[in-house]
Amino acid sequence: MESQQPDLITVIAASLRRERERAGLTLTELARRAGVAKSTLSKLESGAGNPSVEILWALGVALDVPLSRLVDPPRPKVRIVRAGEGPTAHSERANYHATLLASCPPGARRDLYRIHAQPGVPRASEPHMAGTVEHVLISTGRALAGPAGDPAELGPGDYVTYPGDAPHVFEALVPDTSAVIVMEHV
Repeated sequence: MESQQPDLITVIAASLRRERERAGLTLTELARRAGVAKSTLSKLESGAGNPSVEILWALGVALDVPLSRLVDPPRPKVRIVRAGEGPTAHSERANYHATLLASCPPGARRDLYRIHAQPGVPRASEPHMAGTVEHVLISTGRALAGPAGDPAELGPGDYVTYPGDAPHVFEALVPDTSAVIVMEHV
């Protein structure tokens, strides 16, 4: 996560602990379900560590909550997120980062992200929670986005939607590709 948000790690720590306890899971069981080392999870819950987007999404799937519930602090009624601000997670395997713009308020089931990516290794995503649907709108550049076996090539203004609960991919084809992704959770 970006260092410009010094209290983000504190938010993640409290959120992980809250959601793990809500689910009635031990550290060991959550680590096993998420495929994360127990020591890594313990560090995150204690406010240490620097989790990647892959680790946070794996924990969200294991807890059956959207990633946003782990990174989004309580917010006021009117919220402005300036370019370069917001909780940002980086990929371990691709030159890709996702900035949470808006998360689900209680009762709603969608999250909104701004994506910035560079050509190179594609951002391959494991399935999210069952019933998740992703919507991608390309802002700048060109990308391949969609199901892992059949992504669509998209340019500025192009939109694609696909099941987020199956393997999927986002690959920038030109430098400084950006997109908006909406994740619906059923």
